[in-house]
Amino acid sequence: MNLGELESVAHSLVVAGKGILAADESAPTIEKRFKTIDLPSTEENRRAYRDLLFTTPGVSEFISGVILYDETIRQRSADGTPFTKVLERQGIVPGIKVDEGAKPLTGFPGEKITEGLDGLRGRLPEYRALGARFAKWRAVIDIGAGIPTRYCIRANAHALARYAALCQEAGIVPIVEPEVLMDGGHTIERCEEVTTEVLSLVYAELTAHRVALEGTLLKPNMVVSGKGCPAQAGASQVAEATVRTLSRVVPPAVPGIVFLSGGQTPRQATEHLGAMNAMGKHPWELSFSYGRALQDPVLKAWKGKAANVPEAKEAFFLRAKLNGAARHGKYSPSMEPASNLIR
Repeated sequence: MNLGELESVAHSLVVAGKGILAADESAPTIEKRFKTIDLPSTEENRRAYRDLLFTTPGVSEFISGVILYDETIRQRSADGTPFTKVLERQGIVPGIKVDEGAKPLTGFPGEKITEGLDGLRGRLPEYRALGARFAKWRAVIDIGAGIPTRYCIRANAHALARYAALCQEAGIVPIVEPEVLMDGGHTIERCEEVTTEVLSLVYAELTAHRVALEGTLLKPNMVVSGKGCPAQAGASQVAEATVRTLSRVVPPAVPGIVFLSGGQTPRQATEHLGAMNAMGKHPWELSFSYGRALQDPVLKAWKGKAANVPEAKEAFFLRAKLNGAARHGKYSPSMEPASNLIR
């Protein structure tokens, strides 16, 4: 493990004004996305869609890295260039999703454990040879009656730490993603309580596994109200609660925090990130690693039709640009075009 190289890659992913595109949807997930535009999820349609995203002119001004899926890291652009090379030529760092999804946690109804550690040590060198310089592993923590249990949190924290240690051994920067889901009717206060406990246990496990925090990134949820909560917290409350939580439990050795959007609308995700960065300087860079919040407007514009590719690329460029502004704390809802005021 070359810690200097890991640190360099980690810092390059959270450079000022830029963030990460999460284009690592599994086959079942992208099939659901394509269903919203009545498009069959064929390999060629998936390839064409990723090609559209990765070849958007000028997007490297706001996108530092892209998380790929196993299928995608092996695919090529329309001109035959491997997607990893398409990204590298723009100065965008390729990454890879390595977990195998969240499965029911035996004995704990309503809770899940992420699988994929078996064989991971053998898979990582291949991904590095294909061009991946960072990786991602997602754990999901649900809030409900009697959950999450401490056992579920600890089991997922242990898996995240084991994954992170294996990544660093292979010379790959691990993005650690413990997501407290925003499904349910819980308050923002309950979300803050659970997120604090989750992150506390995650960092205890990372330390126990001797993971070098300087060569990692954290991809957490923002502290928000549950979707079903009657009282929805505003942007300033979300920003304050999120930064307060992170300040209590995330060591300053971590170079950056790249938030997931987690079901927020594109505008909400950008507004919340902007509000946090407008608060002033933090111990870590506060950035983004968005999937749906960057892609939803793109899919709506594209609709699977070649004639719509230029419009779809414009939609992607705009959302990337707005999140770039949020990185500087300079985003304003007034920057949204009237047609794009997605609430």
